[in-house]
Parts: sequence; C-alpha cells; structure tokens
Amino acid sequence: MQYKSIKIQTFKFIFNIVIVLSTLFPESNDKRYIKNFETDVMIEVELNYLLYLPSNYSDSNKEFPLVLFLHGAGERGEDINLIEVHGIPKLINMGREFPFITIAPQCPSDRRWSDPVFVKALISLIEKTKSQHNIDDHRVYVTGLSMGGYGTLAIAMERPDLFAGIIPICGGGDLKKIGRLKNVPIWLFHGDADTVVPVENSTKIYDVLKPINNKVKITIYEDVGHDSWTQTYDNNHIYEWLLSQ
Repeated sequence: MQYKSIKIQTFKFIFNIVIVLSTLFPESNDKRYIKNFETDVMIEVELNYLLYLPSNYSDSNKEFPLVLFLHGAGERGEDINLIEVHGIPKLINMGREFPFITIAPQCPSDRRWSDPVFVKALISLIEKTKSQHNIDDHRVYVTGLSMGGYGTLAIAMERPDLFAGIIPICGGGDLKKIGRLKNVPIWLFHGDADTVVPVENSTKIYDVLKPINNKVKITIYEDVGHDSWTQTYDNNHIYEWLLSQ
C-alpha cells in the first residue's frame, strides 16, 4: 500500500433566510418574507487514503479497474493503519494481490461516508485518481461495510453513471432514492442476526429494486451478526462477479 493525502473542495449549500422588512415597510402588517437563497460554497475536506497498485501496474500500459473501499465506523479517525483492519485493505496487507487499483480513504471521527459533503469528496477522489493513473473509465466499482455500506449506496445513488457495479455490506439507504440504481449491478450482503444494522435495511432495498433491476442480487447469511463482511471479502467469487460487470 502507498500512503496518500488529498485535499478536495466541493459542496453546495442552500440557505433558507427569513428577512425582516419592518424597517423598510413599517406600515405593513406582514413584516416577514421567506426567501430561498442558493449559492455555491467551497468547503475544504482533507482525506487520507491508502492506494494499492497491482504488481504489474508499472510494467503495463493497459487500463486497470478501480475499486473504492469504504470502511466502517470503527475505523474512523487519524490512524491510517485502522483501514487495514477489515476488508480488501486487510487482505492486501496480508499479501493478497488483486488485479485492480484500490483506493481506501479514512473518514474523520465525527463524520459519516453518507454525509453529502463526503459523498461529493469521494467522487472527487475517484476523479482525481482516474486523472493520475491508468484506469478503465467503464470499470469503476465501490464496496463498503456497515457505515461504508451506507456510503456505498449513497455515492452510487449520487452518481449511478459512474459505477459499473457495487457491493454494499450490512448497510442501508434512502428507499425514496434507491430507484436511481435501476441500471447498476448490485450484490447486497447482510447477516440475519445483525443487531447493529437490521437485515431489513438490505431486504427492503432488494424488494424495491428487484422489479426494475435484473442485476440486483442479495445474500443473507443465516445466524450471522454484524460481521457479514469477513466471509464476503474472503469469497473470491465476489471479485469475479464485480469485475465481470
């Protein structure tokens, strides 16, 4: 893994302002007017992340798939090594090689991947990585666990055109917006004994998408609690499925 740091600036705020007009129209009985003010406000977001390049990257001129990995709430903070506790970064740290480029950012302690500002920041991180490396624009993927599962669905709903496939694990999302993923291949994973994130979060998403998306599938592990990610990321078939999309 290579350690990288990036600063990204992007976000849009919408302010609802109540303007008191009593000084302008003292004789008016209705002295307040509600106005909607919209403007672009730049917020600086700093993301530390791990970058993994396949062993044959420097020896090849070909374009590689890109996988964005989003960790869970327990790995937030400033210790970059926490990213390697679970999932794809853990396997890479143990010596596993993958045929794709991986970026694994770290979320600050007081934020969540599904926060709109971080959804925008993650998209910017992907675009910046694409501009700096040989990446196949048609083979960009995202996966994450728990909080990262929520983030996976949030970023895919924000930019469904960006991803060739996604794997959200024990996450959830806004059912009112989930229809945006009608054309995105999705493989949902969850444990039926999860007491942290209810399994219904995933089954409801599946139920909404199944009639409109023939590339959505779901795996529910029996008698498995919140940690439904270990056996998922240990399963070679998920990478074969993901890269076939």
